[in-house]
Amino acid sequence: MRNLRPILLAEDDSVDAMTVKRAFAELKVNNELVRVTNGEEALEYLKTHADKRPCVILLDLNMPKMNGIEFLHVAKADNELRQIPVVVLTTSKEDRDKVETFKFSVAGYIVKPVDYRKFVEAMKVLNLYWTLSELPGNAPENTAVELQKTGCTGTGS
Repeated sequence: MRNLRPILLAEDDSVDAMTVKRAFAELKVNNELVRVTNGEEALEYLKTHADKRPCVILLDLNMPKMNGIEFLHVAKADNELRQIPVVVLTTSKEDRDKVETFKFSVAGYIVKPVDYRKFVEAMKVLNLYWTLSELPGNAPENTAVELQKTGCTGTGS
């Protein structure tokens, strides 16, 4: 039985999703990577898998049906879902997208590097950040060393 919470990847592009999966494997990120292809599927996953809530959501902005910003409107209005950290992982370099997403208190905004080695390096930094970050726990008395306690520990070492 897996004791690590999953990472939710909301990404409609299969090549980009495979790149994230490859980078995580190369970096030995042990968390299960759950992929959905749009914001509606992300919300459905979050509502139907409350017992497997992700430790972080990697969110593309340009998706069909419900894009990333529309997803943020809904998720950040929900008292439970708003607590899940969201990192935007997108090709958009538009300032308006950055401003709009940070209005929803995203944890970060990463423009996907085209070069695979640079992409792996970006994922390595993201993994290190989430491994070292401390987030509040579910209970008020549980407020330290959060990524390990929430199951988003990054590498197994």
